[in-house]
Amino acid sequence: MAAPSTGVSCEDFSEFQLVEAHLSRDKAIKKCIAQTSTVVNKLREDRLKNADDIPLIKQLRKEQTKLKLMQSELNVEEVVNDRSLKVFNERCRIHYKPPKNP
Repeated sequence: MAAPSTGVSCEDFSEFQLVEAHLSRDKAIKKCIAQTSTVVNKLREDRLKNADDIPLIKQLRKEQTKLKLMQSELNVEEVVNDRSLKVFNERCRIHYKPPKNP
């Protein structure tokens, strides 16, 4: 069985693997951010009711840190996406031209 040509590999990678991977990671990160934001908001409400609860304050700080890390991960993901698309275009521009959007 012959190996696929570079043009076919570039087309498959562009349309299915690269774009789908970016969308999947973006969706997963945003879902985690939404869930953690809900937890942070609940812990903030609980803290207002009981400002002296040290374990609660520690848990709130932990969740806030997690939320900040996830939000920064979105920025990292944007850089990774930009760089991977740049490399893809450099390597595959000769073999594959993406379809023009009408």
